[in-house]
Amino acid sequence: MTTTRISDLFGQRLREAPSDAEIPSHKLLVRGGFVRRVAAGVWAWLPFGLRVLRNVERIVREEMDRAGAVELLMSTLQPGDLWKRSGNWVNYGPVLYRLQDRSERDFCLPPSHEEMAAFLAESELPSYRDLPKIVYQIQWKFRDEPRPRGGLLRGREFYMKDAYSFDADEAGLMNSYKKMEAAYHAIFPRLGLSPVQIEADPGAIGGTVNHEFTQISPSGEDTFVACDQCDYAANTEVAAGVVGPYDFGDATVDDVATPDCITVADAATLLGVEHGQILKALMYRAGDEDICVLLPGDRELNEVKLARLVGDARMLTDEEISQTGLPKGSIGPIKLTMRLIADRSLHGARNVIGGANRRGYHTRGLAEGRDFTPDTWADLVVAREGDRCERCEGTLRIERGIEVGHIFQHEDTPYLKRFGASFVAEDGNKKQFVIGCYGIGISRAVAAIVEMHHDERGIAWPRAVAPFGVHVIVLAKDAQLELPDDALVDDRDGVSAGVKFADADLIGCPLQIVVGKTFTASGKLEAKIRATGERFEIGADPEGIREALERCP
Repeated sequence: MTTTRISDLFGQRLREAPSDAEIPSHKLLVRGGFVRRVAAGVWAWLPFGLRVLRNVERIVREEMDRAGAVELLMSTLQPGDLWKRSGNWVNYGPVLYRLQDRSERDFCLPPSHEEMAAFLAESELPSYRDLPKIVYQIQWKFRDEPRPRGGLLRGREFYMKDAYSFDADEAGLMNSYKKMEAAYHAIFPRLGLSPVQIEADPGAIGGTVNHEFTQISPSGEDTFVACDQCDYAANTEVAAGVVGPYDFGDATVDDVATPDCITVADAATLLGVEHGQILKALMYRAGDEDICVLLPGDRELNEVKLARLVGDARMLTDEEISQTGLPKGSIGPIKLTMRLIADRSLHGARNVIGGANRRGYHTRGLAEGRDFTPDTWADLVVAREGDRCERCEGTLRIERGIEVGHIFQHEDTPYLKRFGASFVAEDGNKKQFVIGCYGIGISRAVAAIVEMHHDERGIAWPRAVAPFGVHVIVLAKDAQLELPDDALVDDRDGVSAGVKFADADLIGCPLQIVVGKTFTASGKLEAKIRATGERFEIGADPEGIREALERCP
């Protein structure tokens, strides 16, 4: 059997964390000699880190294969024509790395591989008889992030498993989606993670049904809401909560002077009412149409929800508002000539206050349905802590987390229509593929695992992903014992026992074995489970080591 000796490895342990490291995984992965920063958001994987990365990759591959997906490897360098065909050459904006070859043809380094997968499906899956199929790859991806942060959590180069299902109809897509969903529920516990499956926004990829797998962590940059009574959970970009009611009783309608009141806070202070009694009117342009978005004054607009309702929309500038003839700060829902879209919480609102649509005045005592009637009702506000769950009347709480996986149903999206990938259906006509997309961030999962499995001394890797199962600390010279293949031996001369112990805790292998100075006489080894700190003696034989390792989580 062979073992790995620290003296033979490439990479150093550091006593101090990088000055820019703010979260535990960034600090510990650098200090432990797992990764090294090459540039902002770009990392080199040293031997310890590569072993962890490969273990995560192995587990993902095993479960994808078990689910019936077929592995392939798509090109990293991709022709710009594919991305122009889908529209994402423009849609991805500056995050897409673009380059040209010597003939000035456009290429890119992709942040995702939908284009290439659809391109290959057209030639390799020409008929309905070839369906359904799920293919996957594990590949490097690239995004020119404006502010890489969190070490491996958000970088410009990252390692991903991405999979694509190709089906003839939505029923087939649902079946493929459930297979991948089940595979994800098998993968993450094996990695030592327990993410929450939440409803999410598809972003640039598009589609309707999609879910994120988000590991709850204070280091996460994503926020989501979760119900305290049922299993409802959703990213704050799409989360819905029951808001209101905004019923302040009966009142007489009258105009009141509100000079110099531009904001909700200004009007509420002057009139001596709470913010929720003031109507917030926001002016947007969607395509060629100007619209007024009406919200309770104590809530914020969720622009992702607005975009899903009206398409791309932007807030009007002060100059553009003045061109509508409406006075900024005094805009309200009465006698508007433009489309009025209101948040659903204002349905049945009474005795609310809105701009009078003349400068320096507001109208009190307004009632929805009597004094104003929106053209469109929609869920438009940002869900927040304390809102009621629309499914069970429970209370929503806000959580922070790390997105470690995302699954999408493309269905009949504009993206697919633009790309036009198709097959010959059973009736002989061309039909567009129904596609699902399924991603897991392999390199991000490494960081997420550290966030969940560490203490003040270092990392405590779960056994399935650890760089080595056993870390052997040799204090007695010329000690001879038989070790398993996944053992790391600290054989360094001239290094104190304290440094060796500190390095062992920092590196975080599940089982630590100390070959002490009394080993030759006693034949016993000192064992410690890194995750729990439990210590005990074992026999100096493979069976004793194996049994001790089995006790490690």
